[in-house]
Amino acid sequence: MCGAGGSDYLQAVQATTVLACIFSIIGLFVFLAQLFTLPKGQRFTISGIFQILACLFIMIAASIYTDRFHVSERVGNYGHSYILAWIAFGLTFISSIVYFVLRKK
Repeated sequence: MCGAGGSDYLQAVQATTVLACIFSIIGLFVFLAQLFTLPKGQRFTISGIFQILACLFIMIAASIYTDRFHVSERVGNYGHSYILAWIAFGLTFISSIVYFVLRKK
């Protein structure tokens, strides 16, 4: 296993993943609050911003992991969680776009 300096990137990946989860959950609660309180033209803007931030943090985490994993090895695979992280990136990006499209209707 890596030494103390080698796990810094894993802590960065974990931190950005936790931030992505937090922003996604906040976006969901803001969506529910906006659904009943704001007028039609202003809805979903703040939830879309939270979702785009969650998308950004997922991309940062997956990119750091892609760059630093298997640096000293010649062969290796990333596994199912890595694939799920990139799928989550795509889905949160689509979700944020949907929020911004719904804002206009």
